[in-house]
Order: sequence, then structure tokens, then C-alpha cells
Amino acid sequence: MNISLIAAMAFDQVIGMENAMPWNLPGDLAWFKRQTLNKPVIMGRVTYEALGRPLPQRVNIVLSSQAGTETGVIWVKSVEEALEAAKAVEGADEIMVIGGGKVYQQFLPMANKLYLTHVDAEVIGDTHFPAYEPDEWDSIFTEYHEADEANSHGFCIEVLTRRV
Repeated sequence: MNISLIAAMAFDQVIGMENAMPWNLPGDLAWFKRQTLNKPVIMGRVTYEALGRPLPQRVNIVLSSQAGTETGVIWVKSVEEALEAAKAVEGADEIMVIGGGKVYQQFLPMANKLYLTHVDAEVIGDTHFPAYEPDEWDSIFTEYHEADEANSHGFCIEVLTRRV
């Protein structure tokens, strides 16, 4: 099963500030939805709390050392449990890791695909996407979007696969 990370990041690999993304990009959110629909999504507790609810039409797996009580999600305490839960989803061939920073760090070594949105913004952030070695990845798709009345910043969507 493929393990993929999907993230939007500004310069310096900033992905968040105070549990929120410091930009408004409906175009990127639509891309995120298309890529994650009908797939298991793995996230940390803080990301889940920032979302405020389970993502519809996806199996939501929350990785946390604290037991969760909310329904509509699968609560797990380890990376191994998260992978086991995701692999049990019938018909799924790709696991989508959606954040936050610590969860990305844990899954990056085993990921074979990255869906990265590079946001044209310099922002202050307290959460970053982990460093990755560009020489280990091949870019297989890029698409640039200008800032407009709907999207606060220009952004470039890139899909990378790990070199074998």
C-alpha cells in the first residue's frame, strides 16, 4: 500500500501557526479534497482538533498518546496502529498522511509519494514540514496557480515519488 504525505507549505517549510494555516487557498483545499476522498487519512490530535470534525467520505485515523472520545474517527497510539487501521480499509490502495509536523516527521521515512503545495508566502510559523532530501524524489506533476480574488497567494502544486 502506498503511503503519501500531503501538505501545503510556505517558504522555510512553514505549514502552520497556532494550529491554523496562515493563508486562504480554496484552490488548494479543493486539490486536497480530490486527492484524499475515499482514502484513509492519518493525522495527529492537534490537526484533528484544528479541523473540528472528521473529514467526510474518508476514514479518519487520529494518532495521539491521549485516548480520544469523539466518534467518527479511529483513535490510535502508535504509527504501527495507524498503519494497521489504514490498511484495513477496504478498497484503499493509498494512505494519506495529512499532518501535523510531528506526524509528517514520523511517516516521511516510509512515504513513497509527496503531494506538496508550495505557497508563495513568507509567514511566521510554529509548525514546519520536515526536511527531505530532494535527490531522493522525482517530480511527476507540477501546476502553478496565480493569486486571485479567491486565493490569497500564488501557489504551485507538486507531486513527487520516491526514487527506488
